[in-house]
Amino acid sequence: MADPARARKLAKRISQIVAHAIEHDIKDPRLNHVTITDTKITADLHDATVYYTVLGENLESTPDHAGAAAALESARGVLRTKVGQGTGVRYTPTLAFVADSIPEDAKRIEDLLAKAREADAEVARRATGAQHAGEADPYKPPREETEDEFADEETRS
Repeated sequence: MADPARARKLAKRISQIVAHAIEHDIKDPRLNHVTITDTKITADLHDATVYYTVLGENLESTPDHAGAAAALESARGVLRTKVGQGTGVRYTPTLAFVADSIPEDAKRIEDLLAKAREADAEVARRATGAQHAGEADPYKPPREETEDEFADEETRS
């Protein structure tokens, strides 16, 4: 079992190598909009999971997730060779590619926040001009103590 710090460093290095290879060495057009987001490696340093996202050509186009997954699968051997050459470890880890769900989660959170803002605006709209149902100050004022009460307390003690 490897040192956790060494595993983190190796995972970061694998991310860098794979991202560089996708950008500069692999000429598959399906990988043009693939971004490596994270890499996790097992404690024995034998298996690495590389997380990626796929962006569209522009804001309106939908990303080609299936094409990117197929391209990464076909380039797995070349990428593993590049990782082996770039890391210098005794055993080159196997690579598994997993689509990262961060963009979809972020979109869902943005939608939920928009709904919450709309609900807050509706509450604020309804609150304008509203009045309290009871008195303006619903709390009882403190009871005024008289000197007679103090005298009674002194005689009791």
